[in-house]
Amino acid sequence: MTRTWLTATGVLALALVAGALHYLEAEPVAVFVVSGAALGGVAWAVGVGTESVGARFGPAVTGALQSTLGNLPELFVVVFALSAGETVVAQFSILGSLFANGLLVLGLAIAAGAATAKDGRMRFSARLPNDTATLLLLAVFLIAVLGLSDQVGDRASRHQVEISVAGAVCLLLVYGAWLYGYLRSDEPVRPSEQAHAALPFLPALGLLAGAGVAAALVSEWFVDAIDPAVRSIGISKAFTGLVIVAIAGNAVENVVAIQLAVKQRSDLAISVVKNSVAQIACLLFPVLVLVSLAFEHRLTFVIDPVFLGALALTAIAVWQISGDGEAVLFEGLALVALYVVLATLVWFE
Repeated sequence: MTRTWLTATGVLALALVAGALHYLEAEPVAVFVVSGAALGGVAWAVGVGTESVGARFGPAVTGALQSTLGNLPELFVVVFALSAGETVVAQFSILGSLFANGLLVLGLAIAAGAATAKDGRMRFSARLPNDTATLLLLAVFLIAVLGLSDQVGDRASRHQVEISVAGAVCLLLVYGAWLYGYLRSDEPVRPSEQAHAALPFLPALGLLAGAGVAAALVSEWFVDAIDPAVRSIGISKAFTGLVIVAIAGNAVENVVAIQLAVKQRSDLAISVVKNSVAQIACLLFPVLVLVSLAFEHRLTFVIDPVFLGALALTAIAVWQISGDGEAVLFEGLALVALYVVLATLVWFE
């Protein structure tokens, strides 16, 4: 527990350095890099706090809680990006989170779980992977319909905001109905798992509260530095949102899911990743579409056809590899390879 608090202190110090650089109007690249690292640190703090709080509950509740709080940095980044008129960064951050969790993090977790399993095969409940695939395909269908309408330029394409709002409400209703049934099916947590919590319950709640505040502040500093920083570095806003912001904002799933997989807590590892994928597609994205109505620049479900195709292929690959409740090393590496190819494509956009 002492090591956990020392690390949390280091995260706080990094966030304070990011704030100092921001308010002292330091070089934007420095603010961008330090704020990005601080976002990852905040995500780690959320992960530790959530895992400790979730030690009282089963894998379904813990996975849902971890994904919800783990997506806080991503939520704040997108909200601040929309308020600053950075719609490209906002949209690509959401898409990046879907790709990072559905391909990179899931692939690494499967690879780690399979590599450490005695028979080289990671096993888990098949319900959540199949449910996630259904929710993701529902979101893909909505995005595909709007994207095709935009490409052909029909009369409905003039009402993308209104259609996106209707779609957002539908996605939220379906997600709510699924989540209610999923949480009711949770299994009781074993006393041995409660004993392995990194922090006691109340200190974990305090860590979560502090991490939530830090996530809001650091996200604002990070977004403020994006525009001048990417011009100085020479990378595109699409790559920034799809890769850099996505990986930094989803550090919780990156670290926690792999650690759980190595410990052979396969159901919880898959729950953390899959809950995050379902939540981003059917909760975070729709909520942000509705929130954007308060800003001058609106967020819609209309995306470039290249990324629509990538999203559809991601949904199919996730279902194919994890839908049967087991996976081996090469399947995890295949998901990672898909992510690397996609990131390379965006680099040259």
